[in-house]
Amino acid sequence: MEADRTIDCVGLYCPMPIVRTAQAIKEMEPGQVLELLADDPGVRSDMPAWAEKTGNEFLGIEEVGGEIKVYVRKAVS
Repeated sequence: MEADRTIDCVGLYCPMPIVRTAQAIKEMEPGQVLELLADDPGVRSDMPAWAEKTGNEFLGIEEVGGEIKVYVRKAVS
């Protein structure tokens, strides 16, 4: 999936991937896609819940080896 911005949260554990995602999303334009790289299995459930709670669109997860890629589109309000 093509992302407008990527943040690397490998080695960070809850709640830091969510905190970093929230900061990055604030700096992005509506409709842009954020890619989060992580290795904390908690992001599989945390990110969809965060996106729903904040009104952003959870686009999905890709896993390659031990790396988890999460995609979120910033809400168009």
